[in-house]
Amino acid sequence: MRSRVILRVVLLALAGPLILAPPLAAGPADTIVAARQASMKEMAAAARAIAEMFDGKRAYEPAAFKAAADTLRARVGGLTGEFPQGTLGAPSAAKPEIDQARPDFEARARHIGRLADALAIKAGNAPPGITADMRMTGPPMDGGSLLGKRPGAAEADPARMPAEHLLHLILQDCTSCHSKFRQKQQ
Repeated sequence: MRSRVILRVVLLALAGPLILAPPLAAGPADTIVAARQASMKEMAAAARAIAEMFDGKRAYEPAAFKAAADTLRARVGGLTGEFPQGTLGAPSAAKPEIDQARPDFEARARHIGRLADALAIKAGNAPPGITADMRMTGPPMDGGSLLGKRPGAAEADPARMPAEHLLHLILQDCTSCHSKFRQKQQ
């Protein structure tokens, strides 16, 4: 009985990756789309973990904060390479318009990258508990207001922003990029 259970666990462990892997007949575009979707899910999970720490829905742990921030930094760092020509449109939610607006798309990715870099640096030096200087306080530091960013406003240095504010700006940039370059899935 016990040996059958062990055998089943071993078989599941060996077969699991094959069962869960994309079909072997999938083309290169399908593989890129699957990798891109997995990357986006990793970024969403990392951002959610950090947001829940700041919201008090998850216990704050400096190591977990650092791991999540490092995940954001790593995933965002390769973001533009995850959207090559020929992989946009169905079955992906990425709009083909990314190719026509490639400079805008890449500028948005670079901006998210700068914010993610600053957040990862702050997370690397995170104190044992959330401190006031990690929190968003006062008026927005990005040249904006509650109603939006003022045209021509100088951009604040991400290294001088609180970690919570950096996270909110990353999420804002993600939302902005998705609204322009992502199709709604039905």
